[in-house]
Amino acid sequence: MKKRTSGNQITPRRKPQRTCIACRNVREKRELVRLVRTPEGVVTLDETGRMPGRGAYLCTDPVCWEKAVKGNLLEHAFRITIKQENRTALLQRGKLLLEEKTIGQSE
Repeated sequence: MKKRTSGNQITPRRKPQRTCIACRNVREKRELVRLVRTPEGVVTLDETGRMPGRGAYLCTDPVCWEKAVKGNLLEHAFRITIKQENRTALLQRGKLLLEEKTIGQSE
């Protein structure tokens, strides 16, 4: 969709940009996966991109997932201490999501 500016000029609508917390690459928001901190202090995957709470973005590179979840990048981004069970669940869910995205790109 395009929007009009003064003088009958049409400019393309900007696409939102976000930064992967692991590799620091800036990409379109739709290319990244959003993680969100719930009010209970649990970090979960936000597949809709609209869950309330503090969010952080990761690209679909497995190296970035490992770096963010196993290191302290998520703790720094969300300003909480993440429990081991939560880390394990994020790694498992991230693997499934990355496999789905890889299969979707190859088709």
